[in-house]
Amino acid sequence: MPKDMLDLESREEPLAPTSRFIGRLILSVAAASLVVALSLAAGVWGYCHFEGLSVVDGFLNAAMILSGMGPVAQMSTHAGKIFAGIYALYSGLMLVATTGMILAPVVHRFLHKFHIDTD
Repeated sequence: MPKDMLDLESREEPLAPTSRFIGRLILSVAAASLVVALSLAAGVWGYCHFEGLSVVDGFLNAAMILSGMGPVAQMSTHAGKIFAGIYALYSGLMLVATTGMILAPVVHRFLHKFHIDTD
């Protein structure tokens, strides 16, 4: 039996109790939320620093880019345009990564429950 909440059971072990699964899911959502919060903070700082936007406008732009919606303000400086491009690429990767972080316990439980060999 796994000793820790993060230790996943192997194929030979029984399915983890629902409480352990919920705990894993909560940890995954918390980790993904932390990544999103740090990414949002970095975006706000970048828009404020490179474009001189207010914190509220920087938040709006960072949130829109991070969620995949697109920028709101027109970038006027070369540094701001480069930052916005790099941040947009980063945000696309973070969208995929955080989705994977949240879905990992669900997919593991599904595969374990139905004994699907991942090899």
